[in-house]
Amino acid sequence: MIDYSDKRRRMVREQIEARGVRDLAVLKAMEKAPRHLFVPEVMLEQAYEDSPLPIGSKQTISQPYTVAFMTEALELTGNEKVLEIGTGSGYQTAILAELSKEVYSLERIPELAKLASKRLAELGYKNVQVRAGDGTLGWPEAAPFAAIIVTAGAPEIPEPLLEQLEDRGRLVIPVGDKYSQTMIRVRKRGQETARESLGPFRFVELIGEHGHRE
Repeated sequence: MIDYSDKRRRMVREQIEARGVRDLAVLKAMEKAPRHLFVPEVMLEQAYEDSPLPIGSKQTISQPYTVAFMTEALELTGNEKVLEIGTGSGYQTAILAELSKEVYSLERIPELAKLASKRLAELGYKNVQVRAGDGTLGWPEAAPFAAIIVTAGAPEIPEPLLEQLEDRGRLVIPVGDKYSQTMIRVRKRGQETARESLGPFRFVELIGEHGHRE
């Protein structure tokens, strides 16, 4: 059995901390979560490189820096109920589960949702619920959420997600066309929202009723 702990530590030190992520809880979560178990077996040697990797169904697992950056932007304290849009392989879900009270994760592709749910359960994450569905509609029966993270590029911020964000909640989402997006952090204050640009990124498209069309 290969021990990947040294690779994880090096990933955190060289790819994440060195690029400005400072939240110690995020760094510890990234050092703990076994990214190699969330990538296809043929890509094990690339699991801790700072690059996105294909996971099937034309989807990707985000590069470690992007996962850490978005997680830090949520400003989690450990007590939050979090909504994730775009479960993918479940790696970002695992990071969120390390840092919050409850995680609700939606994945558009049923096969990916099933695999991610199984993998997360096998790793002992008991504070996660995964289901297949249109992420742009959110998870209304579990709302409101203290934090919402969207791991696919949206043409605009889906209104249902803003509605499901609790007062003083944070929403982090890449917004733009299918070629490039700007990471946006939304802070909600009562019925008002303040939006902050966090820089350019590139994601697969967010497909759904309030996203891109297939």
